[in-house]
Amino acid sequence: MLPGKASVPGVNAEAVIPSKRNRKVFIPHNQALYKDQNRIERCVNHLKHCRRFATRYDRSIIHFAAAMIWIACNVD
Repeated sequence: MLPGKASVPGVNAEAVIPSKRNRKVFIPHNQALYKDQNRIERCVNHLKHCRRFATRYDRSIIHFAAAMIWIACNVD
């Protein structure tokens, strides 16, 4: 096993890290798993962004109402 690509002991885990394009020795990876992993990571980051927005403006009812009015006016 290569350094930096260790799996979690006791769990059936697999590292899905693609090689760089200019690497001399190509390390194979499962492209379907990488595609799914990328989709999940992007979804989680999107949810984190929405949570950040909600908690920031929910502290004051006036700020929350202003944000809702702004969103309603700017959504096409």
